[in-house]
Amino acid sequence: MTEEAQNGPRKQRMGNAAATNPSASAPAQIQEPAKPSAAPVAKKTRMSATPVQSEPRETAAPSRTRMGGNPTAPTASPDSQSEPAARLRSSAEISQTQAPRAAPRTSNRMPNAILVRLSNIQWKRILPFLGGLIVAAVTLVLLSRWLRSLPEVQSFLLTFPGNPTLPESAPTGLPAWMGWQHFLNMFFLVLIVRTGLQVRHEKKAPASFTPKEGSFFSPKGSTPKKVSLTQWLHQSLDVLWVLNGLIFIVLLFVTSQWMKIVPTNLDVIPNALSAALQYASLDWPHENGWLYYNALQMLAYFTTVFLAAPLAILSGMRFSTWWPDKNGRLSKIYPVEIARKVHYPVMLYFVAFTVVHVFLVFFTGALRNLNHMYTSRDVVDWVGLGVFILSLVVTAAAWILTKPLFTRPLAERFGTLSK
Repeated sequence: MTEEAQNGPRKQRMGNAAATNPSASAPAQIQEPAKPSAAPVAKKTRMSATPVQSEPRETAAPSRTRMGGNPTAPTASPDSQSEPAARLRSSAEISQTQAPRAAPRTSNRMPNAILVRLSNIQWKRILPFLGGLIVAAVTLVLLSRWLRSLPEVQSFLLTFPGNPTLPESAPTGLPAWMGWQHFLNMFFLVLIVRTGLQVRHEKKAPASFTPKEGSFFSPKGSTPKKVSLTQWLHQSLDVLWVLNGLIFIVLLFVTSQWMKIVPTNLDVIPNALSAALQYASLDWPHENGWLYYNALQMLAYFTTVFLAAPLAILSGMRFSTWWPDKNGRLSKIYPVEIARKVHYPVMLYFVAFTVVHVFLVFFTGALRNLNHMYTSRDVVDWVGLGVFILSLVVTAAAWILTKPLFTRPLAERFGTLSK
């Protein structure tokens, strides 16, 4: 082989390839088949005594193609470039097509989740229901105001202004224990309703709880019943709520405060109708919670304490780990289906009562009412509101602590956890 044939490819590699090989600047010409004499020359050049000059040149070209995406960068020979360049171009095309798709999935994960939840809401049922509720409320207000314009109804309102007759020995004011009872009842009620809804709607429990035999949640003579961790937490909160309710009932009768919420005169019925008409017409009855409750409030408190609470306890007992499942006769007398039909509506009653109660507290003199409820003082200042906000903070903290991360260690003291 002549000296020119040996040095020709070396000059092309060391010099400016774009200038010496015009065909390299055109990508379409790279695909032309190489001449028969070019392949042996390239092999001899690659196997020559100067591999340091040839190999870096061959690796430099692909690096420029990867970083800059320049498909016209020349290489030592079209044969040596075709296969690596095809791989680089295919990988670059894949990365360019995949990268724009992956970024929106990461950045829009939360908005997409919110949109999915909103789309799952049955708007076709909710919107007509809300529309009908608004129409019914407006109709009720207009009808009540028309009734109050009638002479007979005005005479009825004068005879029964809405305040029931109380015993002469009825106490005045609110004791201090009523303040922390208000807080504890709200605290337990919020957590009980939350865990109860979780038990009703959860598809996969975070864990299963089996009480120890002979322990508090499985007394002697009963078989330990396996329940979800959420149901165990719900049952534990129920125990605390019932214990607080028993203390409330005892103090209610010891301090004679029961006279304010237990009807003792039949005039409570017409006075309750009068109060309901005044509320519906948006001309609310005059009230002074420091001295008495109007007849409608009295009936609502009596229903909550002496009817709804016992129904919640009796129906909840049927689902608890204390129920003797082996007693077939007792289970037949009180089937679980009846308990289920009672328990959930009672929970809805407690939610409705709380919503209406809080609404009236804030729209009939918030500062005075909150002082009555939380500080046992008949004054108008910001102390009661501050205590109420503090109680909300404590309840929110307890809301966080009821997550499985914190309830697992506590549950393991009373039983075993499993998947």
